[in-house]
Amino acid sequence: MSFLKSLFRSRDAPKNITTGETYGLGSKWSWLTGGTASGKAVNERTAMQTSAVYACVRVLSESLAGLPIHVYERKGDGGKILRIDHPLYSILHDEPNTEMTSFVFRETLMSHLLLYGNAYAQVVRNGRGYPIALYPLLPDRVSVERSKRADIKGEIIYTYRTDKGEVKLRKGEILHVPGLGFDGLIGYSPIQMAKDAIGMTLAAEEYGSKFFANGATPGGVLEHPNTIKDIQRVKDSWNAEYQGPGNANKVAILEEGMKYHAIGIAPEQAQFLESRKFQIAEIARIFRVPLHMIGDLDKSSFSNITQQSLEFVMYTLNPWVRRWEDSLQSALLLPGEKNRFVIRFNVDGLLRGDYKSRMDGYAVGRQNGWLSANDIRALEKMNLIPAEEGGDLLLVNGNLMPLVSRMNAGMDNNGKEENSDGEVLELGE
Repeated sequence: MSFLKSLFRSRDAPKNITTGETYGLGSKWSWLTGGTASGKAVNERTAMQTSAVYACVRVLSESLAGLPIHVYERKGDGGKILRIDHPLYSILHDEPNTEMTSFVFRETLMSHLLLYGNAYAQVVRNGRGYPIALYPLLPDRVSVERSKRADIKGEIIYTYRTDKGEVKLRKGEILHVPGLGFDGLIGYSPIQMAKDAIGMTLAAEEYGSKFFANGATPGGVLEHPNTIKDIQRVKDSWNAEYQGPGNANKVAILEEGMKYHAIGIAPEQAQFLESRKFQIAEIARIFRVPLHMIGDLDKSSFSNITQQSLEFVMYTLNPWVRRWEDSLQSALLLPGEKNRFVIRFNVDGLLRGDYKSRMDGYAVGRQNGWLSANDIRALEKMNLIPAEEGGDLLLVNGNLMPLVSRMNAGMDNNGKEENSDGEVLELGE
């Protein structure tokens, strides 16, 4: 019996894998636990002080926030129709609450997801259970655990810490978009997982700042032939005259036989610039963002930028979109609606390519009968042509017909085929 109890024991509480503690404490105490080998403390806020992290977070947040989001109803034939009359449509597409637009709401939650590994929003519902508002919650104030109450034992409970105390929220009251994690419930912070790489970037930036603050000249030693009685006075006098960017390249005047010996290492010798470039690529690798999208164009050209932009949508943005869609459907649709309705982002606009490529694609679809004039005009955000004027008409090239029908129509009973002039040809002629 004890063996069965251990085998079927209740599931563990969600853990923050970066600290080993129940989720929430890692972010709260990241100022203490965010030490790195470079000596720089790294947490979700200090990481945003690096230009590469800020650029990656901004690119991904704005890209997802700018995508159209719609509610569709499934049809029996496998298709779907847009349902702008669904209660969720205006919340997701226009205003999730009275204080922010849909773009700002999704941008905020996406930045939380990229920095903390989780995004949370409180779901406010009406008496019928439909969501009427969504409010973002700060991830570093949320902790997740399993309830020990007898009536809801094992259920996930979200605790939100406010200035006035703690608020307990059940699963139906929370929209939770988790990032990559080990237990499938809680994502871990990309910043904490890659804190050494980000710490090195912070250290390199600090080194460069101090280097230029000191006048962009290497440190050195002042040698005096005799004993100096007031060392501090000499040091202060030297620094006041020659330290700082405003005093760069001044000619030093040495008295009493003093000599200056430079002992610093030039940034070129320390490969300072190369190190900074590598760290930019390292951070872009963490977020899987093409370098040209964060301003590094060293190895970019017109042709490969176009391809990289498409790969960004397919391999970087699409996984995030799927996480959002699944989480929105799970948290916001009522149990009876989940088989009827779907929530989808529209990424087609990002995949359409340049104008000429789009027109060539539309021409193929139009001539082969699987795009109507209104289908094309809708994709190009143009006014539709009324159906009675042929806007929904599907056309096909006149010289195309099924192979079987052509063979039956063009052969006589003796196995001979007629050409276009009505002449009878023997097979093989």
